[in-house]
Amino acid sequence: MYTDKNLTCVDCCSPFLFSAGEQSYFNLKGLTNEPKRCASCRVLYRAKRQGKGPESTSEVVCADCGATARVAFRPNGDRPVYCTRCYMTKKTTPVEILAAG
Repeated sequence: MYTDKNLTCVDCCSPFLFSAGEQSYFNLKGLTNEPKRCASCRVLYRAKRQGKGPESTSEVVCADCGATARVAFRPNGDRPVYCTRCYMTKKTTPVEILAAG
């Protein structure tokens, strides 16, 4: 069984939570290493790797929990935007929950 872990981002040095659900997802996908970056820094890192600047991302307030998050697109305001954690919670289907358990 997985338990939540507090990790520190290598880019911004902020603490972030590597939840039990995320650990289960990593295991299902065959990923063996823990994340090195918080969700916001991961978005910036991916943009940089794709040759884009930070202006291609947006800082938003999660529609569910109210946390500040960085996303890889410019929201146009017609739909709610979620932080990574809330998005993963909403994205999880009952089949994925059974497979993780």
